[in-house]
Amino acid sequence: MKLLFDENLSPNLPRLLADIFPDSLHVRDVGMKATDDPTVWDYAKAGDFMIVSKDADMHDLSLVFGAPPKVIWVRLGNCSTAQAENLLRGEFGVIRLFYEDEFISLLALP
Repeated sequence: MKLLFDENLSPNLPRLLADIFPDSLHVRDVGMKATDDPTVWDYAKAGDFMIVSKDADMHDLSLVFGAPPKVIWVRLGNCSTAQAENLLRGEFGVIRLFYEDEFISLLALP
């Protein structure tokens, strides 16, 4: 399960979560800082990533296009990196089930 973290989440999350989500990246890692959502979407789709975002626009793209890629919509509002990390760690089992389900394209957390 590779995650692609959107611009609105900390670029430190791939490193902090590497033990459970290896090979994950932040959009900044691949030169997509301030890139439009459709470009991020296409990159995630081509690279077999799940997008993790706080952006409702990614939610909307997921509803319009479906998977792939799958979208994990983090709905914590204004939160710290530690809060985002703890949420994703705590929901690892749910995220794994989401990843394995071929019919669901969007997971809203919490």
